[in-house]
Amino acid sequence: MSVAASPFVPSPSLLDFVRPQALALPESGIVEVFNYGRTREGLIPLWAGEGDLPTPAFISEAATRSLAAGETFYTWQRGIPDLRAAIARYMTKLYGIAEDPERYFVTGSGMHAIQIALALTVGAEEEVIIPSPEWPNAAAAAQAAGARPVFVPFGFDPAEGFSLDLGRLEDAVSPRTRAIFINSPANPTGFVASHEVLAGVLDIARRHGLWIIADEIYGRFYYEAGEGGRAPSFHDVMEPEDRILFLQTFSKNWAMTGWRMGWLEAHPSLGDVIENLIQYTNSGVAAFMQRGGVAALERGESFVAHQIERARRGRDIVADGLLPTNRVRLARPPGAFYAFFGVEGETDMRQLALKLVDEANIGLAPGTAFGPGGEDFIRLCFARGEAQLAEATRRLAAWLTR
Repeated sequence: MSVAASPFVPSPSLLDFVRPQALALPESGIVEVFNYGRTREGLIPLWAGEGDLPTPAFISEAATRSLAAGETFYTWQRGIPDLRAAIARYMTKLYGIAEDPERYFVTGSGMHAIQIALALTVGAEEEVIIPSPEWPNAAAAAQAAGARPVFVPFGFDPAEGFSLDLGRLEDAVSPRTRAIFINSPANPTGFVASHEVLAGVLDIARRHGLWIIADEIYGRFYYEAGEGGRAPSFHDVMEPEDRILFLQTFSKNWAMTGWRMGWLEAHPSLGDVIENLIQYTNSGVAAFMQRGGVAALERGESFVAHQIERARRGRDIVADGLLPTNRVRLARPPGAFYAFFGVEGETDMRQLALKLVDEANIGLAPGTAFGPGGEDFIRLCFARGEAQLAEATRRLAAWLTR
C-alpha cells in the first residue's frame, strides 16, 4: 500500500521570513555603476577603492613558501605570533607607542575588524554616531546587527574641504549612543581630523562614556605629512585606558585588497573576548596569508612610499585637470586617495555616474552610495598610474566643457 506524498505548498516568499534588518540593508550604489560599465571596451574604472598595482611579488612569494611548507591547518585565533610581533614593531615605529603584540588581533579584512568592533560595543536598538558622507559598510554592519547608525553631516567649503563640527557631533549623542565611528583620513571625502579635532572627539566620548571606533586605514596616505609620514591619530591624544578600538587593513598600503586581511588594535584586557569573537566568525586567518602579511610589514616600506607618492601625483593630475573647467566643486583632499566633488548643473549623481560611463567612458562612484550628505558629490579614485589618470581626467574635463 503506497502513501501519497503530501503536496509541497511553497511560501509566498522566503523573504517573508528574513530578518527585517537584513532586508533593510541598502544596495551598493557603487556596484550598480560597476555592473553597468564593467564590460565597456576602453572604459577607465575609477569607481573602486583600490589601486591598479598587484600585490608585490615578495609578499605573494612568502605566502607561496608557506603553502609549500604545508601551513594549511587551523591556526592561532588571534593571529600567528610572528605577524602580531611584526604589527607591534610597525605600529611602534609609526606611532611611537609601546611595542606590545598583545594589543593586536589579526582579522579577515578591515571589514571583519569593523564587525568585531561593533559586536564589542553596540547592540540591538543602540546607536553608533558616524560622520557622513562615509564609506557605507560601517553603517550597514551596524544595521545588520540591529543597531542604528546616526549620521552627523560634514561641513564642506570648496576652498577648505570637509570639516567636522564637534558641537553637531555632541548634539547627536542620546541615551542609546554607545560608540562614535571616526574614519580619518576619510573615504570618500579625504577629510583628515587634526589633533585638536581628535582631542575634541575623545573629550566627548569620555564625558558621555562612549567607545571610539577609529578607522585609520588611510593613515599613511596623508599629503601634508612631515617626518612622521602619517596623519594625526588618536594614538597622539589618548591615554592607555581610553575606550578606543583601532581598525587597520593590509589592503591599501600593500596592494592586498583581494587578500581580505587586517587587524584590530585594542587594550590587552579585551583579548579573550576578541579571540572568542574571531573564533565564532572566521576562526582565524589562513596561516599562509599571514606569512604574506609579515613580509609586507618587514619588507614593504619602499612599496608603501611608492604608493603614497603615486597617489599624491594622481591627486594633482585630477585637481589640476578639473578645476580649470570651473564646473567642479573640488577641494584638493589632504588624505586618502579620492577626489569627492560636485558638478555644477548636475543634481542626480546616480544618473551622472551612469551617463559618464556612456558618454565619457569612465567609471566613477555616485556620492549617493556614501550616505547622507553625499547626494551632491561623485567620487573618483586617484590611486592609479599617471597615464591612465591623465586620460581619464582629459575625458572628464572634455565632457564638462563640451
